[in-house]
Amino acid sequence: MLSEKSRPIVEATLPVIAERIPHITPDFYKRMFSARPDLMDGMFSRSSQLEGTQPKALAGSIAVFASYIVNNPDKYPDEVLSRVAHKHASLGLQEDEYPTVYKYLFEAIAADLGEACTEEVAEAWTEVYWLMANALIKIEKSLYASQANDVIRAPFKLISRKETGEGVVDLTFEAADDTPLTEAKAGQYISLFTKAKDGLLQPRQYTLLPAEPNQRRVAIKLDPNGEMTSIHHALTEGDVVELSNPYGDITLGGFGDDGSGPLWLFSAGIGVTPMIAFLSEMVATDSRREVVVVHADRRQDSWPLREEMQELVGKLANGKLISFAEDGSGDHTGRVDVSKLDVPSNASVYMCGPLPFMQGVRSQLIDAGVPGVQIQYEIFGPDQWMLRDTARAENK
Repeated sequence: MLSEKSRPIVEATLPVIAERIPHITPDFYKRMFSARPDLMDGMFSRSSQLEGTQPKALAGSIAVFASYIVNNPDKYPDEVLSRVAHKHASLGLQEDEYPTVYKYLFEAIAADLGEACTEEVAEAWTEVYWLMANALIKIEKSLYASQANDVIRAPFKLISRKETGEGVVDLTFEAADDTPLTEAKAGQYISLFTKAKDGLLQPRQYTLLPAEPNQRRVAIKLDPNGEMTSIHHALTEGDVVELSNPYGDITLGGFGDDGSGPLWLFSAGIGVTPMIAFLSEMVATDSRREVVVVHADRRQDSWPLREEMQELVGKLANGKLISFAEDGSGDHTGRVDVSKLDVPSNASVYMCGPLPFMQGVRSQLIDAGVPGVQIQYEIFGPDQWMLRDTARAENK
């Protein structure tokens, strides 16, 4: 826990640090990558740096952590730490890199705050950093130890490539060596590592879809402006890529879901992937739970993996599928309107899709009486929302 010496200093400076940290983190990454360009090769996403999403996510996690431990002296924001730790593990981050992050982060803090970064302030925030870092290291060690192997990434050969929806490819990989495979939980993801045009190894995370033993399957939506369009365009059957072990804590029966009440799954576009994983798991276990799936897309034919989702819902004893389509080809026209759905207040909700979609649906659900603590979400890429723990319990 935060020491009594540091607590009043952190509390007093938190508003300033929270305001400045979004400006500090880009400078931190610039300093770190200038000194350690090797970290960009296989560890960090270059596009997330250029877009600013990774610096924003780091800034958010630090601010949330500091605020939480100030207001909750005897606890940590477990859900925030879990989300960050799973992402770190999927990239293979090791304990010995935390001093590297500390060095360049605090150089950036000192440069930004100037004379306001007194020795007392630096010491207090150093304590915050290492409390967070050590908590993450502990979780990450446990995640690594839980795997069926001790490798960061292993080779997989592409054995099937199919088009689905609009601009989406369904890819199935088979293990290319004898590395033991960890069985993935529905909703988890892997990091896929492949080279950019200039030879830099770049990671991308994708939700795992139902697949046969010894296989990994993902669906990838084309980002026309993305750096790694080669994953979508150039991968052909027979190609070999490297995949991480499965990670991710947004699984059925997770935070806020005891597995007994009605389950509502909201997705848009490629956000359909974790929902298909959930549905497949429930079909395999012959679940009798009430399940309502709500999917939004532009058109029926732009909906990725639509037939698979429909088939899975049809196999559930108490499953229902509702669609919203902008062109009027769904059950409802336009964007998701929760007022048309009669979502019960005891529903456990999972969401996946573009951030504006999830923000809008969540607000509507809370207005309809669903407590925020019962609403889970999966976000592709760095989490800039950080809606966890007390932030979720606020129901806003």
